[in-house]
Amino acid sequence: MELDYNKDCCITTERNWFRYRATAIIIENNSILLASNEMSDYFYSVGGGVHLGETAEEAVLREVFEETGINYEIDRLIFIHENFFYGDGKILGLKCHEIAFYFLMKSKGSQVINCNGMCSEGKEYMTWIPICELNKHTVYPTFLNEKLKNMPQQIEHIVTSEL
Repeated sequence: MELDYNKDCCITTERNWFRYRATAIIIENNSILLASNEMSDYFYSVGGGVHLGETAEEAVLREVFEETGINYEIDRLIFIHENFFYGDGKILGLKCHEIAFYFLMKSKGSQVINCNGMCSEGKEYMTWIPICELNKHTVYPTFLNEKLKNMPQQIEHIVTSEL
């Protein structure tokens, strides 16, 4: 079997779903750039699945450009998140396990973005939300609300489970 290197590192079985994800924390003027889409009533970090044969760093740079139209640079890896949850949208009803690498991106000094991309759930939208107002919104992962107010100096490993 030949590997398709343009495919996400994602496995779906009868009742389970696993994904390896790279995601960006983009902060400008004390606001974070978050994504949402037509199918969901919550916000989530900019990023997506790591492709086979791709590093997490390569994936986050690709995903950020695809979703914003802007070439950001990585500052540093800030969180490794193991997340266990029940799926919604196209993975509704599945038990999900996601491992995500969260990269803090270097500031550009501007909240300009050049596009709104497409995602598997439909049209995707980018929104700047002030960090001090995150608790007024449903944002995943939930730890962002607290962690962004006091950024760790070292990489943090976070495990959350809704199962």
